[in-house]
Amino acid sequence: MRSFILGVLGCSLVLSAQAFYSASDDVVELNTSNFNKEVLQSDSLWLIEFYAPWCGHCQSLTADWKKAATTLKGIVKVGAVDADQHKSLGSQFGVKGFPTIKVFGANKNKPEDYQGGRTSQAIVDGAMKSLNSLVKDRLSGKSGGSGYKQSGGGGAGSKQDVVELTDDNFDKMVLQGEEVWLVEFFAPWCGHCKNLEPEWTAAASAVMEQTKGKVRLGAMDATVHQAVSGRYGIRGFPTIKIFRKGEEPEDYQGGRTRGDIIARALDLFSDHAPPPELLEILSEDTLTKTCVDSQLCVIGVLPHILDTGAAGRNGYLEVMTKMAEKYKKKSWGWLWTEAGTQLELEAALGIGGFGYPAMAAINSRKMKFALLRGSFSEAGIHEFLRELSVGRGSTATLGNGSMPKVHTVAPWDGKDGQLPEEDDYDLSDVDLDDDDFLSKIEL
Repeated sequence: MRSFILGVLGCSLVLSAQAFYSASDDVVELNTSNFNKEVLQSDSLWLIEFYAPWCGHCQSLTADWKKAATTLKGIVKVGAVDADQHKSLGSQFGVKGFPTIKVFGANKNKPEDYQGGRTSQAIVDGAMKSLNSLVKDRLSGKSGGSGYKQSGGGGAGSKQDVVELTDDNFDKMVLQGEEVWLVEFFAPWCGHCKNLEPEWTAAASAVMEQTKGKVRLGAMDATVHQAVSGRYGIRGFPTIKIFRKGEEPEDYQGGRTRGDIIARALDLFSDHAPPPELLEILSEDTLTKTCVDSQLCVIGVLPHILDTGAAGRNGYLEVMTKMAEKYKKKSWGWLWTEAGTQLELEAALGIGGFGYPAMAAINSRKMKFALLRGSFSEAGIHEFLRELSVGRGSTATLGNGSMPKVHTVAPWDGKDGQLPEEDDYDLSDVDLDDDDFLSKIEL
């Protein structure tokens, strides 16, 4: 019997590790090998779910997603990407949580977020609404193309996300601007340049969206604009260079797929981005938004203001701010609260009433957390987060498996704490042995 149970458990574990969809389903399994051909080069409307095998909400969606795919068969294509395995696809389209559903319509390089319900009927209704909109756009002559074409001798750039650079605008836009630039120097007759064009265009759209315009992709026809290309010694095509304000340009050394280009651009963005803001937990929205939008949220529970004063608290906040700067490439969320203010949160994290300052890191997608066991110092926190970054460290389930309740509180005013004022009693003419008087005092 024991071996039978173990066998059943083993099968369950194997099944849970497999993809949610099979060849017999009407859901098209997409990956880095087939995504470009199946989706980006397709004229069809696509609804695509980006999921992770460990995600409970993704597992719950599976049946409805299959049913919707069967209903829409031959009308709208329905696909799914294991974004935990194919991380470059998730990164390319700005996927930060699971499941994320995106609608790939006229402009495949800039899909829209699906905002409807998660039942099969709601998914079908949303798909038909998007399809109707696509048909209307085609009837009116609208196009979702990117606009970046290396055609003719002029080497036109993008009207949207790939910026056309020339001898006239290069210095002002690239060298004097605040953005980080990846610039492709191309020649219209160059075959490798033509192959790079769709990858560069797709990457430009994704990078523009994900960095909020802080990293830009440009293109220059080096056969026409020879002053700039000569200045940087452009000899072969395509040549890609990275420009940062006030620094010497460097050669781009990465791959030439959109995923490679996006990954490098996001690294550049992280290098120059400010650290994430350290927020006080003032409401449920603060905790939920920060933790849901981030792979990990780091929470410091600091001693009561009466125990440390403003100087002591600011010291702890400075430590957390420095660590947020150190780990800013991780795009984690950083929060803090005063001990005793959010008791349900402390209880869920197993902190409870003593040992302040304390720190925990929450993975809201897996509903797991880890506690800082070392010192609340730069060295101690660095060791704690480094262990988590490489998949080590002890974790536990968060409370009952859901985010704890958070109370709305007033923000800290930045000042030292004050003891509450006590009521004064004038006892100058009172007989302290008068039991009747003493019984009337409300303690």
